[in-house]
Amino acid sequence: MTGLGAVLRPQLAPERLRAVAQVADEVGLEELWLWEDCFREGGISSAAAVLAWTERVRVGVGLLPVPLRNVAVTAMEAATLHRMFPGRAVLGVGHGVQDWMGQVGARVESPVTLLREYLLALRALLRGERVSAEGRYVQLDDVALDWPPERAEGVLAGATGPRSLRLAGEAADGTVLTANTPPDGVRRARRLIDEGRAAAGRGDDVHKVVVYLLAATGAGARERLRAELVAEGVADVPDLGVAGDAEGVADAVRRLAEAGAVVLQPTGDEPDPEGFVRFAAEQVRPLVAAQP
Repeated sequence: MTGLGAVLRPQLAPERLRAVAQVADEVGLEELWLWEDCFREGGISSAAAVLAWTERVRVGVGLLPVPLRNVAVTAMEAATLHRMFPGRAVLGVGHGVQDWMGQVGARVESPVTLLREYLLALRALLRGERVSAEGRYVQLDDVALDWPPERAEGVLAGATGPRSLRLAGEAADGTVLTANTPPDGVRRARRLIDEGRAAAGRGDDVHKVVVYLLAATGAGARERLRAELVAEGVADVPDLGVAGDAEGVADAVRRLAEAGAVVLQPTGDEPDPEGFVRFAAEQVRPLVAAQP
């Protein structure tokens, strides 16, 4: 059965997060995802607050841009969340939007090389290993966490192109796909991820694929959806996004069945974030759960 979550987009002011997160917890939403988009809100700080304000909802961060963060710092912060909130934090990393990385002086020549080195080091640190690395971008000298997670915790990777998708299969525990990925794109991504997994001899472990689905409901839904697709330059891509009632959104979720989890992404101008979370959990989720 496809898992279902929703995004708290960083266009929502930080002081609004608590109310929406508590609604998500109350209505039984499975996963609530946060973004670390430049230059809006910090992913780890937001996740820690949401986890502290809630009791059961899993909180995903998709994605932490690796050029901004030393891998040891990310490992320390991830391990802290995993130990304080066991089983409830899901962390994803990615090479970042290159224009944003350039703005802060963090753009690298080979983002895929950096992501590979980072994933290998981060996953090893979170397994409690002592790590030394002399990579092109990641250098560690006999580093180990004093407080690693008490159980193995996976790291997801954001990926779009063929190289990064194969890398995600090879070196990550799961993959995050953007809302610009149509159903046939999810199927292609799965094949590329599996190629990477096979090359790395990782056929026996579980690899979670999370895909965002741009969704709008209520008054002005179609206009809001269309405006966002136009702004992203993907208005002519078939089967991207959905606007309508719960049945229409559930149908769109079903078309993404190749993914292990679908995360409903509201438009950036969603007028009722609390209502969107309720809609996802109380109206869409039962229809997805009832699929044959």
